[in-house]
Amino acid sequence: MDVLYLKKEFLKRFGESDKNIHIYFAPGRVNLIGEHTDYNGGYVFPCALSYGTYLLARQSDDQHIHLKTTNFDFSLHVSIDEINRKYDNEWVNYPLGVMNQFVNRGYGIKGTQMLFSGNIPNGAGLSSSASVEVVTAFALNDIQNTHIGIMELIKLSQKAENEFVGVNCGIMDQFAVAMGKKDHAIFLNCDTLDYQLVPLILNDYCLVISNTNKRRCLADSKYNERRSECDKAVEYLKTAKNIDLLGELTTEEFEKYQLLITDPVIRKRAKHVVYEIDRTKKAVEALSDNNLIEFGKLMNASHDSLRDDYEVTGFELDTLVEESRKIEGVAGSRMTGAGFGGCTVSLVHINKVTEFCLKVGEKYTLKTGLTADFYIADVADGVKRLV
Repeated sequence: MDVLYLKKEFLKRFGESDKNIHIYFAPGRVNLIGEHTDYNGGYVFPCALSYGTYLLARQSDDQHIHLKTTNFDFSLHVSIDEINRKYDNEWVNYPLGVMNQFVNRGYGIKGTQMLFSGNIPNGAGLSSSASVEVVTAFALNDIQNTHIGIMELIKLSQKAENEFVGVNCGIMDQFAVAMGKKDHAIFLNCDTLDYQLVPLILNDYCLVISNTNKRRCLADSKYNERRSECDKAVEYLKTAKNIDLLGELTTEEFEKYQLLITDPVIRKRAKHVVYEIDRTKKAVEALSDNNLIEFGKLMNASHDSLRDDYEVTGFELDTLVEESRKIEGVAGSRMTGAGFGGCTVSLVHINKVTEFCLKVGEKYTLKTGLTADFYIADVADGVKRLV
């Protein structure tokens, strides 16, 4: 995105000179495998993307927060004393949630002008919300000189979404947005936050993200319901094993104790989580061994589990995956993100990308009436200051 254009937009909205305007960027993310495992204390394997959220910020002399964006009409001019108010289904809830976390931690908030501009497809499941949260936290930390460590910024960004926005997300999205590294994926233990940067060496393959263009609002989806179901599964299993999270179970232990979960739906939810964690570990091993065919098979198994056991896919995502797998040169394809719409990620041979986009797009439109968008995933660094 053109930084000079964004500066002009900032001045058009806020006036004055272009002095003391700082520019920040936080990426979106795609999760390669390990879905709905983060809030269960399991492993995930995301990477940061080259598109994300730009933020131009400048401290102001008044005691007000000014929030504007190039993406939506809604803007906000509010006193610092009133930033604890939530606005129904508006984008400003994400930066406001972060500001409230600063206040709750005793750092306070100063008058600030902010202009956001994002190029992540809205509602695509590529973590535009975490991108906004992390770039807000990073920018406030920088211009207010609060000296908060990056790990604390990640945690407070997650808290903002949990407590202010009302989505009980795990920490994967904020972590990937903050800690991403170009041409690497992050093998993250969401319970301990131990992580490893794994080189993403795909040889003759590339990652293609396919957007269903079916919007889904996380706060209104069944995301929170799935999290509650996982908590119920833990309660069933506690009669035999002292655990707090499903991520503490091995596949062998799940097979041994699964019938303690008398509700068959809850049992299916737990099965997905435990086996998805195992698949994620195996996928990282396959990538390290340069076995991309095995990596693709694990991607396929992940989607099938999300469809059959976790039930978070839906017709549009399933159609994209089904048509993707028909293309020669596709090693694997799966939904990515929370589900109920959003995107898939596919491992596609570089010689088949054009055919993939044309044929999958054509079949998808024929079956759903929607038009899919396709992106080659360019793996990038995490949040940073540009100017």
